[in-house]
Amino acid sequence: MQRESIRFKRRSQVTIPKEFVEALNLQEGDRLECRLENGRIVIVPTVEIPKDQAWFWTEEWQKEELEAEEDIKAGRVKSFQNTEDAIHWLDSDEAERWANEEN
Repeated sequence: MQRESIRFKRRSQVTIPKEFVEALNLQEGDRLECRLENGRIVIVPTVEIPKDQAWFWTEEWQKEELEAEEDIKAGRVKSFQNTEDAIHWLDSDEAERWANEEN
């Protein structure tokens, strides 16, 4: 863990050490989140998310994304050449058996 002592200045200002700025590739204008955790000041770089994309970053959606990634890695997915093949498979006995195996 990198550590460096910094000085608290007028108007509550601090300077982040150059090595930290470079290590995190911080640029002027970047957003930082500042929070109190167990009596410590924690400063974390953040990225602003457009409102129309915020749904993707909800806890629920991220949990489901992780489940989907795990299904892909485990081979619990099917792919099809076209929509008709997918619909035909969904209506098949094989799809029913496959779904029951997963539960």
